[in-house]
Amino acid sequence: MKEQALPGSVGGQHALGGFIDHTETYGPHIIEELVKSLQNVETVAELGAGSGRDLQIVRRLHPDAKLIAIESIYASWLEGKADVIEAVNIERDRLPLADEEADLILANQVLEHTKEVFWIFHEISRSLKIGGHFLFGVPNICSLHNRILLPLGVQPTQHKICSAHVRPFSKADTVKFLNSCFPGGYELVAFRGSQFYPFPRALARPLANAFPTLAFTIFFMLRKVRSYNGEFAAYPQRARLETNFWTGQ
Repeated sequence: MKEQALPGSVGGQHALGGFIDHTETYGPHIIEELVKSLQNVETVAELGAGSGRDLQIVRRLHPDAKLIAIESIYASWLEGKADVIEAVNIERDRLPLADEEADLILANQVLEHTKEVFWIFHEISRSLKIGGHFLFGVPNICSLHNRILLPLGVQPTQHKICSAHVRPFSKADTVKFLNSCFPGGYELVAFRGSQFYPFPRALARPLANAFPTLAFTIFFMLRKVRSYNGEFAAYPQRARLETNFWTGQ
């Protein structure tokens, strides 16, 4: 008798998952489109670089850029795919970047796995140049299929308790988070959607392009527009949040 997978141990378990092109979830075409639009890219860091897929897109589009892979689990996969590989706990450690060193920081399908979002954004904001960009992709708790599931009493697929995801994201709440913690610090220069459940790629891609706030994955391209003075790290105490957050102290 075949042993059944434990809940959360694999993705795409629903029967409709067979119709879906799961590469769309990671949006490599979105990464390529947005990275291609940038100029004068000299230093790039990726948080949770994984297999190095997105760094290779950057390498192809900006061959002279210095690539820094920040990866604590899959570092061995990155040999030859980055100029520097650093094993860093992004929820606890400083990023291996000087203040205002990076032109571009990437994080694709990473932030939903983290609790210490204030510390992570503190370090990103410290490390980015004014005019530098932060490009990140996250599952969308407000995707169309989740809006259908919730009235039926079914929890969003990307945020089951038996899963690796611990923090939900939507466009509106992410923008509110940025503006509350670092007012006037970032400009949202691009917002995109990728993957559209439960449709095959031929339908999913045009639907995600037309209705990004209903897509499975949402991508934000932020531009840092003013100097950073520790606002993200200060926010939990300033707002008197009733949860302990790591802020570097």
